[in-house]
Amino acid sequence: MSRISVQHLPLQPTIQTQKKSIAQTIEKQSFTNHLKEVSQNRKLKISKHANERIIERNISISEQEWQELTDKVYEARSKGVNQSLVLMDQAALIVSAKNETVITAMERSETKNQLFTNIDGTIVL
Repeated sequence: MSRISVQHLPLQPTIQTQKKSIAQTIEKQSFTNHLKEVSQNRKLKISKHANERIIERNISISEQEWQELTDKVYEARSKGVNQSLVLMDQAALIVSAKNETVITAMERSETKNQLFTNIDGTIVL
């Protein structure tokens, strides 16, 4: 009868595990970079009607205010808001968070004694 010998081999070296960790880190970083890039490129569309109202009412909104407005609309959207009333210092906007579109705009003074319907969220800037 012959004897069978069994050799115990060590598990895979830790270097391979480390390579996987580095690859996972790079993948996470690239995802994070992509997420930042996408979030920076977010822009609200302005409907033809809203654009006409903004021009006719001479409403001016700075780039910084638009960015803040965009961020808040996307935040509201993530919380389930579809239609929002956005109150700013000089203007009030109705924004479809669902469609990422400014629907209409009016001067803040015009909002007095107004009733806004079909709104499921309000953003005050």
